[in-house]
Amino acid sequence: MVQSRTNYTVFRKFGKAVLFSGVNFKTMHTGLLHTHSLLRYFVLIMLVVVVVIALQKWLGKKPYSGLDNKLGLYLFIFTHLQLLIGLILYVVSPVVQFNAGTMKNAELRYWAVEHISLNIIAIVLITLARTTSKKMAEDSAKHKRMFLFNGLALLLIIVSLSMSGRGIIHQSLF
Repeated sequence: MVQSRTNYTVFRKFGKAVLFSGVNFKTMHTGLLHTHSLLRYFVLIMLVVVVVIALQKWLGKKPYSGLDNKLGLYLFIFTHLQLLIGLILYVVSPVVQFNAGTMKNAELRYWAVEHISLNIIAIVLITLARTTSKKMAEDSAKHKRMFLFNGLALLLIIVSLSMSGRGIIHQSLF
């Protein structure tokens, strides 16, 4: 709930009131939502690229190069930026509600529980792929780890997006 008072905005969430001076939550929410929606394409593209290259190099027994490391790093950066924006949206979004009817309503449950849970698991897998593969000595094991963990993360993200009912390519952007 958002209530305006003179030049202050009171934001109520989780039973607490937080006072923000001159913050327009509707504008902030809209900007964050568009950024979050656009950034998902960068995450998906990077994830597909990393998974395909890791599979090719793992099966082809190719060395783990600096490019592989940079692609993993960029994927790591994009996903954590997406997580940060998503967590802010989780707090300010009017769609995320916690009341008696949340778990009974499929749409409210999706945004309050399922979307965030699946995507945090995917981000944990992407993070583990990056951090654990860096410590491995064998190139084949690095490619295998990057393929398996990031492939599973890609699958979870696609499942999460398909559960939203909006599809992977959201129509309002076009």
